Amino acid sequence: MMPPENALVSALARETGITEQTLYTWRRQAKGQGLAVPGDGKNPEGWSSEDKFAVVLEAAPLNAAELAEYCRRKGLYPEQIAAWRAACQAANANATEQAREQRHQSKDDKQRIRQLEKELQRKEKALAEAAALLILLRLVRRLPLCADA
Repeated sequence: MMPPENALVSALARETGITEQTLYTWRRQAKGQGLAVPGDGKNPEGWSSEDKFAVVLEAAPLNAAELAEYCRRKGLYPEQIAAWRAACQAANANATEQAREQRHQSKDDKQRIRQLEKELQRKEKALAEAAALLILLRLVRRLPLCADA
């Protein structure tokens, strides 16, 4: 289930005689503890970003010798971990840029909303004035003409 063998859960269940449900439960518990446990038979490059991030976190405090041992145990290469670390850092840099763009967009949206509200108020006033003029016109038409004037 775990690297370097990275066996499928179903294959491991047949091989060991442990039920698949038990293996899935153990894998879920290990993931809950923050361990990288893909267990789906995939090549490490096919792992989820969550599993790659867990590996980056596990490998962060290790020196070169410990990292080499860790990589052998997990079936990984140090270059893979370095690439995943760089991807994590780039993702965080992009998140900062996206937050900045989102604040700018929010500011633009608020300005546009204020502009549209002013335009709506102007049109409502014009509509109310036109309605008042129509009412006055109807009233004037109903008045009888005076012959005395």
